[in-house]
Amino acid sequence: MPEISIVVPIYNAQKTLEKCLSSIFDQTFKKFEVIAVNDGSTDRSLKILKNYLQKVTIINQKNKGAAIARNEGAKIARSPFIIFCDADITMKPEMLATMINVLNKKPKASYAYSSFKFGSKTFKLWPFSAQKLRQMPYIHTASLIRRKHFPGFDKKLTRFQDWDLYLTMLDRGYQGAYINKILFTIKPGGTMSSWLPKSFYHLPWLKTVKKYKQAEQIIKQKHKI
Repeated sequence: MPEISIVVPIYNAQKTLEKCLSSIFDQTFKKFEVIAVNDGSTDRSLKILKNYLQKVTIINQKNKGAAIARNEGAKIARSPFIIFCDADITMKPEMLATMINVLNKKPKASYAYSSFKFGSKTFKLWPFSAQKLRQMPYIHTASLIRRKHFPGFDKKLTRFQDWDLYLTMLDRGYQGAYINKILFTIKPGGTMSSWLPKSFYHLPWLKTVKKYKQAEQIIKQKHKI
């Protein structure tokens, strides 16, 4: 049985998917399964996936969004640990080994998360803080989670699905363990394409900022923070 289930939600990811999958199969830790959820792609994504038929379990569905795609993958996961790797992510070879080693050493931690790069920008994070998590989203979905503690993604949310996930886990008493290393890179233009420099959020008339604030308020109301 695999020790880690890697769920890859895919929607029109032909430009990044090959590199993402290659980085998964280049991991130094080998005891994993890969579940790719094709979320109604209309480009060459499915064709690329078919090159990995012997290595990947493929789920095809109509376009329903990343949250539902991730949840569908999680339903058939067989491992005690699960990680959600978006198709625009390139993993460092030691990523899985580092994360599972941390969780094996820290049985009270429900997930392990790390710093990462978004294009050329480094998102250097900090040790887990419940107070900080209630203030802002900072833990990426590409974190290794104990599957028995995974509550599922809220399919109604179109933004801040990761923040909501970790707040939900926090509400249930589950906390994370920080790894002070950059373990993956995200290619701009995908799941984090709406990131803006911090200074932009002092410009409330920007359309992107308005949407950000509206989505932020939904999470704060849901979790009463």
